[in-house]
Amino acid sequence: MSAPELPAAPASRACGLQAGRLSEAAYARHFADAHPDLTPMQAQVEAERCLYCYDAPCQTACPTGIDVPQFIARIAQGNLRGAAKTILEANPLGGMCARVCPTEMLCEQACVRNTSEDQPVEIGALQRHATDALFAKPGAPLFTRAPATGKTIAVVGSGPAGLACAHGLARQGHDVVIYEARAKGGGLNEYGLATYKTAGGFAQQELDWLLSIGGIELRCGQQLGREFTLDALLEAHDAVFLGMGLAGVNALGLNEPELTGLRDAVDFIAELRQSNPKDVAVGRRVVVIGGGMTAVDAAVQSKLLGAEEVTIVYRRGAESMSASEVEQRWALQHGVTIRHWAAPKAVLAESGAVTGMRFAYTALEGGKLVETGEHFELAADMVLRAIGQTLEGAPAGIALRGGRIQTDEVGRTSRAKVWAGGDCRFGGRDLTVEAVEHGKQAALSIHAELTQGA
Repeated sequence: MSAPELPAAPASRACGLQAGRLSEAAYARHFADAHPDLTPMQAQVEAERCLYCYDAPCQTACPTGIDVPQFIARIAQGNLRGAAKTILEANPLGGMCARVCPTEMLCEQACVRNTSEDQPVEIGALQRHATDALFAKPGAPLFTRAPATGKTIAVVGSGPAGLACAHGLARQGHDVVIYEARAKGGGLNEYGLATYKTAGGFAQQELDWLLSIGGIELRCGQQLGREFTLDALLEAHDAVFLGMGLAGVNALGLNEPELTGLRDAVDFIAELRQSNPKDVAVGRRVVVIGGGMTAVDAAVQSKLLGAEEVTIVYRRGAESMSASEVEQRWALQHGVTIRHWAAPKAVLAESGAVTGMRFAYTALEGGKLVETGEHFELAADMVLRAIGQTLEGAPAGIALRGGRIQTDEVGRTSRAKVWAGGDCRFGGRDLTVEAVEHGKQAALSIHAELTQGA
């Protein structure tokens, strides 16, 4: 991966939060698709590198179990529609997953080409090539609904888990109502990912395709605990799937007054996704606290908005960061500094605006993270918190574990007729593709339970 071009004109050096630091041309370059689709020739050449393994380890490594050799063989044969059908049969959000999945840790890590050539087949890029071709020219529907069952299911949240569950249930002939708290559907895919990963309105394009199967009603501006309760859903529907994600943001554990320039990274990313980049204010010196993908997305996009200095600060070493090595390299390639072994101690402010952060150096002693007693400060006119999210508004009567909803392997909760999946469910790695699989398995379980004895 290579960094985007530098702006034609230098960024504004004004301190404090400021929008419009760059030229229009620079914004267009910086927030274009970071990894454009393969050309037909590139896709053909890459597909022919596949060995089409029997019991393919890449398929086993995919949380949704996509038949990777089959879809790649169809690309090699020039059958992009057939390839897309193979992908979407296993993963109805295969287009987005091709863009954001850490394939280097999943299917591509398992590719046998790693042994012979130290270079896996570019499975993610090929998956995107096939699905993008379908969405560009959908043609006849790939999937149709089974005869109507007369059953209705409520899905809370229109993120990857909720959409996968809704699509699976709609295919079985059930009617689904999705209750979404925000103004637009898509959840994490629409609000929580870096703009350059999902350029061109792809999240909404994929959502439109998924809803086109029919039998799914999307109701936006409807939040559990505000417009309705779980009891009300159970009275109105035959089953409920909870896929509302994690709406809360962990605090730093410090005195955090309302200050200009101090905000949550997820809100910053969401604002950027729903705005023209030139209208989003960014500081000249930005500090991002955290070590996950959200921290990287916020840091890189701060740099792309024209910030002069951007630093990610993480309390442990690089190997402990939940952001993958690829994501960490991406940040470094864009001029982001990553400082490890430091914990936040105080927010520095003056006249109601953040001016920096004080940190304590940390170290491991006997396997335990401790502060060394030494401190340092970083000047900043913008500080973004990215230290994890929490479940908010869990309905009463649902068992929790580790602050998230406890379920069995197919998503059943402690309450009858209620399933859950995605980030709000305990366990897992908070991956988009894993959330899709949660929704898939829950849909199968709900269908089986609703049709027993039919």
